[in-house]
Amino acid sequence: QVQLVESGGGLVQAGGSLRLSCAASGRTFSMYAMAWFRQAPGKEREFVATISRSGGSTAYADSVKGRFTISRDNRKNTVYLQMDSLKPEDTAVYYCAADLSVIGTTTPSIYDYWGQGTQVTVSS
Repeated sequence: QVQLVESGGGLVQAGGSLRLSCAASGRTFSMYAMAWFRQAPGKEREFVATISRSGGSTAYADSVKGRFTISRDNRKNTVYLQMDSLKPEDTAVYYCAADLSVIGTTTPSIYDYWGQGTQVTVSS
């Protein structure tokens, strides 16, 4: 069992930055590929970024490529999402997710565990 707790959300102006964190419980964090998804009001949950178990492989949605960076610290059982050059369309609840595999995917249903989400609001 893995419990995930996100933090770091908030209100920021367009062009600003936020860093999200997702702390995982348990001693098997390094066995999980991790990902960030987001869900805006009235929209389906969408993939943002994923990182492999070791942190050596990452992938991003086209909408955030070049602006967001996913990273992880397996000693701290934490995954991060650095978000720069934020846009109003980035406004959403952001969720972290864990998949017991080497490399994550873009499909939400594959992930075994989810956090409760953290709100990110970008004002224009």
